[in-house]
Amino acid sequence: MGISTSSQNRGQPTTKTQIFILSGQSNMAGRGGVKNNHWDGVVPNDCKPDPSTIHRLNANLIWETAKDPLHADIDTTKTCGVGPGMPFANAVKDYIAGVIGLVPCAIGGTAIKKWAKGGKLYEDMLRRSKSAASGGGEIKAMIWYQGETDASSKHDAEAYKSNMENLIHNVRSDLGLPSLPIIHVAIASGEGKYTEVVREAQKSINLANVVCVDAKGLELKDDHLHLTTEAQVQLGHMLADGYLANFG
Repeated sequence: MGISTSSQNRGQPTTKTQIFILSGQSNMAGRGGVKNNHWDGVVPNDCKPDPSTIHRLNANLIWETAKDPLHADIDTTKTCGVGPGMPFANAVKDYIAGVIGLVPCAIGGTAIKKWAKGGKLYEDMLRRSKSAASGGGEIKAMIWYQGETDASSKHDAEAYKSNMENLIHNVRSDLGLPSLPIIHVAIASGEGKYTEVVREAQKSINLANVVCVDAKGLELKDDHLHLTTEAQVQLGHMLADGYLANFG
C-alpha cells in the first residue's frame, strides 16, 4: 500500500508504521559517494527505494518515500550521500509487518555532549520521533552511529560511556519506552588519537536491549574518517542482522 495524497498532507502513512530512529553524526547521515562536496548519485541495489514499504519522515514532519541521501534536509550544512539507513531497511523489510518509517536525525561533526537532554539536537530528535509515532506507529529501535568527534579529546573519550548511557536512559524515559532497543555502532575511525578509548567505551556498555555492532575494518574513504558507499551497505546489513537476531 502506498502513501495517498491525502495522507501525505496529514503527514501520516496509510498503514501502521514500524519506526526506526537514525541518529548520530556524519557516518549515520551518510557520506558514501561524496567527494569535494558533491555526491556521485550512485545508489546500490541494496539502497533502492521501495515506495510501498520504506518511508522517511522529512524535515517538515511529513512522510514520503525514503531514498538516499536520507539526511539531505536534516544534516543541511554538509553534503550527504549514502548511509546505512536504506540498506538496513531493505534488509529487514521482509521480516517486519507493515510499513517501515525511517526518522533521520543525525548531524555531522557532533560530539555526544551536543546530544545532551535539553540541547537542540536531542530535543529535535525527540520531537521528530514523537511526531513519527503520533499516527499510531510503533518505535522499534534507535540506531546510533557517533563518536568520531569524541576521539579528538582525552576527556571526551573517557566520558563517552557515561554520556552514552545517559543518552539511552533519557531517550527511553522521554519516549515512554523503557525497553526501547538501541543498536549502536562501535566507530571505525576517529578525528583524533583516542579512537580506541571511544571504541572500548562503546563496546563496554552493558544495558538491557542495547546491542553494539562493530564497524572496525569496514572500508574508509580517502579522508580516513568516512565509510565508502560499499562499506555503508555492509554496515546496513550488519545493523539489520543485529536487530533481527536480538529483537526480530
